[in-house]
Amino acid sequence: MPQSTTPPGHRHRTRATRLRQALTCAAALATLTATGGTAAGAQKEFGEFWVNPDTPAAHQSATWRKSGRVADAWFIDRIANRAQAEWLHDDNPADTVRAHVEKAAAADRTAVLVAYYVPHRDCGDYSAGGARDAAHYRTWIDAFATAIGSHAAYVVVEPDAVAQQIAGCDRADAPERYALLAYAVARLKQQPATKVYLDAGNAGWIPQESRLVEPLRLAGVDRADGFALNVSNYRTTAESAAYGHRVARALGGDPHFVIDTSRNGNGPYSGDDKAWCNPPGRALGTAPTTRTGDPSIDAYLWIKRPGESDGTCRGGPAAGAWWPEYALGLAIRAQTV
Repeated sequence: MPQSTTPPGHRHRTRATRLRQALTCAAALATLTATGGTAAGAQKEFGEFWVNPDTPAAHQSATWRKSGRVADAWFIDRIANRAQAEWLHDDNPADTVRAHVEKAAAADRTAVLVAYYVPHRDCGDYSAGGARDAAHYRTWIDAFATAIGSHAAYVVVEPDAVAQQIAGCDRADAPERYALLAYAVARLKQQPATKVYLDAGNAGWIPQESRLVEPLRLAGVDRADGFALNVSNYRTTAESAAYGHRVARALGGDPHFVIDTSRNGNGPYSGDDKAWCNPPGRALGTAPTTRTGDPSIDAYLWIKRPGESDGTCRGGPAAGAWWPEYALGLAIRAQTV
């Protein structure tokens, strides 16, 4: 409900409830600190991946805290204090990649990066763009990989590119796309401390996992460390894990995978045919970690940055733009962070 039509008393009760929740959690964190626990973003427990202090969530938290929205700032800290992937989706990725891996290394952490520049990206939909041609893309990937150097990094290769091609994308030439993805995987794997995961969509997109096998192989999955699931989607971790194991069995061998848990805390939305686009009522999922309890799942990652729009649907801003009130809803409803 828009704020302008919300009864004043309801707004006051909501804010008071948020403040009570924040104060309760703050007291718990203070107790952890007093007893030798880790309070600030559980960095010790979830410390494998680098937390960038310069994100929209971090700036939003600071702004709201300064303006007196203390409880809301505390909830946004649930996002700001967790590691999120950096998406490279414009020309000249090298400077950004280098800065991230170097800062991560200085903190003894690992950077999480997303290569998102394949020609005909998103098949012309909300996130349209990408390299102008195959040669441009190869040059771009070369610059991306070179900038990583010998630093540690997890790289997710081209969200949606394989599954979208299977589902139907007339704009892209399938053999060329798969060849470019295979090039990206092989080139990134030349970096000695880089783990590479080729995106394989989500459990609800290509439910017949056998349809993924040949495209993933053509796209270089056998040279990657594995595949990525649920990027920018809302499928539960349990559903994604079960699907991942089916995909792995279909591929054969022992492929590993990672799962995007950034916004899957309440599972998928089923209200309409755009369930993937800024759906209401969703929540943050399990915090990023390599402690998955499953030897085939290398990590739970926040690949999609929580609070950034899926596109101009349901009143949202452009794809990738920060949407503070949506972010706040994700954080308030979270159960596991």
